[in-house]
This record gives sequence, structure tokens and C-alpha cells, in this order.
Amino acid sequence: MIALSQAVEDYVTMRRSLEYKLIDHGRVLRQFVEFLAQREAALITTELALQFATQPAQARVTWWHQRLAMVRGFAIYLHAFDARHEVPPINLLPVKFRRAVPYLFSEAEIEALMQAARATRPPLRAASCEAVIGLLAVTGMRVSEACALDRGDVELAEGRLTVRRGKNGRSREIPVHPSTVAALEAYARARDELCPHPSDPASFFLSGGGGRLTRHFVWRWFDQLRHATGLDRETLGRQARLHDVRHAFVLRTLLGWYRQGADIEAQLPLLSTVLGHVHPDDTYWYFEGAPELLSLAAARLERTWEQPASPGPWNEQAHLARPRQRWRPRPHRRRHGKGEP
Repeated sequence: MIALSQAVEDYVTMRRSLEYKLIDHGRVLRQFVEFLAQREAALITTELALQFATQPAQARVTWWHQRLAMVRGFAIYLHAFDARHEVPPINLLPVKFRRAVPYLFSEAEIEALMQAARATRPPLRAASCEAVIGLLAVTGMRVSEACALDRGDVELAEGRLTVRRGKNGRSREIPVHPSTVAALEAYARARDELCPHPSDPASFFLSGGGGRLTRHFVWRWFDQLRHATGLDRETLGRQARLHDVRHAFVLRTLLGWYRQGADIEAQLPLLSTVLGHVHPDDTYWYFEGAPELLSLAAARLERTWEQPASPGPWNEQAHLARPRQRWRPRPHRRRHGKGEP
């Protein structure tokens, strides 16, 4: 099994060198190698791959599908070196992915989460958790992007953050409001007082132990905060997720533009840039038909209909140049009277 363990590291390293992130692959494939070792299997078989993928039994089918896809990619890699390794068929554990209905956090709910974070222990964890949730709410950043921020990426004097190698390897700058600057400055002071000698001095956000914050830490903390604030209950088929804070940011941005009377189509590329999207089409994924947003959109549409159409200035040149249908006389048809041939 030492060879398979090394093969996992080689496979993950090779794929990452090709710009694939493979965030969960290394962990899942190491678990798969341990699974094979417990069964004293030196080769991958479709049966063993399926048994591993369908664990745990209470997990969703989508997660089983993803686990099997990770194992299948690893099996294809090994099959190139040893044809005795079986590659699971691609049609095993089929699943149809559907867009999860986002939970649109209100500002009061975001504040409740941040207040619950202040009550956690140790103090460094409380400060980091509160600051991260607040930053996600006002910037729409991804959790992984916030955790990856280095101290040099947070330029508070200039009022901007730099996301380096975000999703698909893209980098971008995010402007932040003065109130956000003040909140991040307060966090930085508390962080340095609570942990003057962190294990990762470059990281802006620190975990409770003083290391770099990871999204797994934040997810686990968020689950506890969600339970503490009563947001763990499913409402209208929606269950609050941390990623839904990004959806809520898009909704609040659109609401603000509608109230200001801004040109939404002209502003949309700016929103796409802040979110890290190349095309506005990707930003539409985060649009949700909230009642307040639909009401404002309908009101704007009604005002547009009520405005009389302007004929515009008279342009004699354009009028004369407009093509016209040529008049042609209709042929006269003689009507035959009664008794005429």
C-alpha cells in the first residue's frame, strides 16, 4: 500500500501543476487508500470503489457521486501504469445537479451571527469569526478567498483588498467602504494583541490556535453560530448556508441600485468584477427573485410604460431618404350591367 499512497501524492501534484485546485481530492483519496488497505486490496476494483463512494450511508447521492468521480480519476491515472486497475464506469451513481435555493440573509440575521460570534471562545477565534462573517457580507467574497488573504493583501490605507489566485486562478482588487476599513483595523489590533507570535505570520485571519484560517474552520464555526441563532431550521425549503451570504450581498447591491435609480445593465459589469466573474452571465447565477427586488423592478417598468413616447426631432434628410412604396394605379375593371354579354 506504500506504492498507492505515493501514487496519490504524485497524482494530486500532477493535477495541481495543471492548474486544478483539487481541494478535497487529496483527503478523499488518502481515505480510499486506507479503505483498500483495510481490505488487503492492492488493486482498484469497481466493486470496492463503489463501496467506498457510498459511505457514509446517510450522505446525499451528490456526495457519493463526487467521491466516485475522484476515485475514478485516480483509477484512470493508475490504469495507465498497470492495466489491472479497474476504472469504474462513468454512469455509476448518476445524479442530476440542481441549483440549491439560496437563503437570503437579512441584515438583522447577519448582525445576529456576528453577535453570536463575539460570545465564542477563545477570544481570537471570536474575533476572527466575527470579522470574516462581516467581510463576506459586505464584499461578497468566497470563503476560501477571505481565508487566503495575506497581511500584504489587505491595504487598509488605500481602502482595498487584493484577492490573489481566486477561483480559476484569477486575481482582482476589491474596494472596501471606510466602515469596513475601520472594522478590519480593529480586528488587526485585537489579533496582534491576542496572538503576537502566530505560527503563520503572513496570514491576515488567524484560527483560534494562531495558524492560518481555513474554510473548514469557518464552516464548522458557522454551523455552531447557525444553531445558536436558530438559523439551522429549514424555512420554505431553504437551509441557511455560509455561501448564501454571497447571494445576499448580490441582492442588497441590486436593491441599492434600484433605489438610487441607477442603470442596472451599466452597473452589472462592476458587480461581476467584484465577485470575480469574467462574464456577467456568471453573475446571473446569484440573482434571486426576492419580493422586494421584484417590486422595485416592476415599479420601474411601470414608470417606463407611463412615459409618453417622444417622436424625436424632425430630420428632413432622413425622412426623404426613407424608402417608400411606389404607387401604382390599379387596373380598371369594367362592370357588366344586367343583360350585357
